Amino acid sequence: MTRTCRPGCAACCIAPSISSPIPGMPNGKPAGVRCVRLTDDLRCAIFGHRDRPACCAGLQPSDEMCGDTREHAMSWIARLDEMTRP
Repeated sequence: MTRTCRPGCAACCIAPSISSPIPGMPNGKPAGVRCVRLTDDLRCAIFGHRDRPACCAGLQPSDEMCGDTREHAMSWIARLDEMTRP
């Protein structure tokens, strides 16, 4: 089920590894590392911009991924990242 992002979460900007270039992170980012485009109030500074990686734009919040807590989202995304690592 689709949902809106939980304010103050940003699990999707921290937990997964991203192999695509990100403005300010030309080699992407490792899992568990905060994206440099994440603002102090935990919002994506390049949300909706054309230079936002496609993998970021394609990731949509869901009840399964986000759960009821930020901790659930961090854990779920980290497990998914680990299971899909080459």
